[in-house]
Amino acid sequence: MKVKHGFFTSLKCRECGRHYPKEALHVCEFCFGPLEVDYDYDLIKTVLTRDKIQSRPTNMWRYRELLPIEGEPTIGFQVGFTPLVKADRLAKRLGLREVWVKNDTVNYPTLSFKDRVVSVALSRARELGFEIVACASTGNLANSVAANAASGGLKSYVFIPADLETGKVLGSLVYGTNVIGIRGTYDAVNRLCSEIAGKYGWAFVNVNIRPYYAEGSKSLGYEIVEQLGWRLPDHVVVPMAGGSLITKIHKSFKEFVKLGLVDERECRIHGAQAEGCAPIVNAMKIGADIIKPVSKPQTIVKSLAIGNPADGFYSIQTMRQTGGWAENPDDTEVVAGIRLLAETEGIFAETAGGVTVAATKRLVEDGRIKSNESLVLCITGHGLKTQEAVANKCGEARVIGPHLREFLALLDRKD
Repeated sequence: MKVKHGFFTSLKCRECGRHYPKEALHVCEFCFGPLEVDYDYDLIKTVLTRDKIQSRPTNMWRYRELLPIEGEPTIGFQVGFTPLVKADRLAKRLGLREVWVKNDTVNYPTLSFKDRVVSVALSRARELGFEIVACASTGNLANSVAANAASGGLKSYVFIPADLETGKVLGSLVYGTNVIGIRGTYDAVNRLCSEIAGKYGWAFVNVNIRPYYAEGSKSLGYEIVEQLGWRLPDHVVVPMAGGSLITKIHKSFKEFVKLGLVDERECRIHGAQAEGCAPIVNAMKIGADIIKPVSKPQTIVKSLAIGNPADGFYSIQTMRQTGGWAENPDDTEVVAGIRLLAETEGIFAETAGGVTVAATKRLVEDGRIKSNESLVLCITGHGLKTQEAVANKCGEARVIGPHLREFLALLDRKD
């Protein structure tokens, strides 16, 4: 007999507050607001302590009372608890006292933070009886759905823009999933997936299963707090695509405060997008609440190129409520950010990581992050997935014959 837990109680509309059953639903039928998961925090507080968390295996499920499954997890036993790297060399280059890198470039199994959200989504999809899972993706999510579905014996379909980086396309095909390339932007892909979800009733992790899927991002925030010694940093910088991650990191901090696991203090949460597709940043900078979609993204940062972000409004709320800000570095700055992180800390980030580093540099230069404050950078995917962005921009290997004299001659050269 499977044991069910009562830690998450219902789905709840973010706008009107109406409650819904814990099914494959994602939109309020009254006001069309997005649904999110509601929890019994009083119950959770009686069972979840620092000691309890620290006694568990080092994966994202050590926080399982705060993740929306009713039984035990069935996907993602090795996902999460990635390193929080003390980045002293990067801090020196940025002129800061304390910098940490939350390094999800080594997240298992597909080298991005998306393995967190997919672990929750597929575990919940199984509980709801789905046998086919799917997603709309700019690359990383497709890789994760394909890999985690394969490990769990689920059939999968992933829908992507047809012009994605080769590494990300191959990074889905290798798992035997059904890869469907769409001629169009991510927003066109997402619209098609909404239609397919309605027709076939598959578990689309970022459509009808989205409320459960989105909660997986909170594990990144929980880990930051625990790995910092149960404290909140002064600043966090987060890359934004659809905008869900930044809102869930904020939610994770608030939940830990609510449960008495960490002391409340000011933590400013900043967002980052690339200049060629920055609808959230653009709205933030002009003080608007309404997001103006970007119809044709033009940036090397394809993983963040969502022109009409589903959680854009809530991302802006998160930044405003915490005193944060948003920046949109251009592609040249993005490449420089990738190289800076690699050269100082030995971490090869994909283009989204370059955005985060470059945005941080701007925030420091503008005085929004002070030299004596602590900072965490969220680096969400590995650079091997987006090699095209830095190809021919990092120098080239110098080739010699297998002779000592040629190596000595090489060392003597001035060029």
